[in-house]
Amino acid sequence: MAKKVLGRGLGAFFPDYNESPDDKKETESKPAPIAIDPAERVNVVLNIPVEHIRPNPHQPRTEFNEEALDQLSHSIKRHGLIQPITVRYLGQKRFELISGERRLRATKLAGIAEIPAYIREVNDEEIIAFALIENIQREELNPLEIALGYQRLIDECDYTQAEVAERVGKNRTTVTNMLRLLLLPDFIQASVRDESISSGHARSLINLKNEKDQKKILKQIVSKELSVRQTEDLVRSLEKKNELKKVSTTKPSRDPFLEDISGKLRSRLGTKVDIKSKGKGGEIRIEFYSNDDLERLIQLLNEAD
Repeated sequence: MAKKVLGRGLGAFFPDYNESPDDKKETESKPAPIAIDPAERVNVVLNIPVEHIRPNPHQPRTEFNEEALDQLSHSIKRHGLIQPITVRYLGQKRFELISGERRLRATKLAGIAEIPAYIREVNDEEIIAFALIENIQREELNPLEIALGYQRLIDECDYTQAEVAERVGKNRTTVTNMLRLLLLPDFIQASVRDESISSGHARSLINLKNEKDQKKILKQIVSKELSVRQTEDLVRSLEKKNELKKVSTTKPSRDPFLEDISGKLRSRLGTKVDIKSKGKGGEIRIEFYSNDDLERLIQLLNEAD
């Protein structure tokens, strides 16, 4: 359980954290803080100067609504920050953000100098997972940000999809479905990002083979406010239509006269005969399966003379 120590100076927990001269004047009449063991530098909540916190280079969140950020800033200025951010201590009075970038930005926007922060001990590999997991638990990420976070765990931490699922507390199917969003073209990803469509809508569009069809269905989803089920039905209907069209183009209708002639030749010669029309002429293809079979066909053709 985290130790609640809000309001105490950082020098009490970080011996190398020197207070400013003004801070020293305020505390000259107070007893010197008791030195804390280095192990106590983690699993505590402290008020930390915002300028001493650097952004998380592995931050999975990329979208920040400016209006919502401004509203949060006003709330923090009036009521304070209820939920601390999460950081790790780097030494030399510096910290690195693990999660809570929106809260940190809003605090800076409010002009507040310090922010409550929960300090965790994590390595470079773990910070990616922690940042992703904490953001997911707070439901602060859009589906694409989650998918990108999963992919980073796979690429940068060598996790399997099963390990990703275990770390983030999801089943493997959920992780696989989220990763499929990254296969979509940019215009569909943009629609997911701005919440024009849901991740369920987007996954339905993956089954369409060309962007023209995807754009067509996407337009209908937005204009008609289709549900995911309606979208799936529409996609299946379009796929079936495309398949029938493909069959009709790959198997052109045959000339009834040529079909009749080839049928008579097959019956007469006892082998496969194919007649193809080419312009004003064409070709007759007669199959044989051995030299003896060829001689048999030649004899039959001679007899026809």
